[in-house]
Amino acid sequence: MENEIKKLENLKILTARYCNTLTPSPDNKGIYTAKINMLNYYELAATITEILKLCIIALDYDAHKPATTKYSPINVGLILEMVLEMFPTDEFELITEINEMLGGEFE
Repeated sequence: MENEIKKLENLKILTARYCNTLTPSPDNKGIYTAKINMLNYYELAATITEILKLCIIALDYDAHKPATTKYSPINVGLILEMVLEMFPTDEFELITEINEMLGGEFE
């Protein structure tokens, strides 16, 4: 029993250290917020614009070519960079450490 309590205490420490991609919303239970690092509002607007252009082209490239997508290329690198920022690497590291702490029981 003491060993299980120690494992749970270690699990709480690991969770506090690694689970930081989502933060609970202070006013809504069960709702979480993901943090995306941006330099300023212009960078945020540019990123959203690139995502929208990609979606427009992905939906129907030949039928709908608005002026904003017809002459300006989509910055795929910017979109992939944002997706990479949102990828919960810390949570996967937590899962690995829990697995090792519990003796590889998830394998």
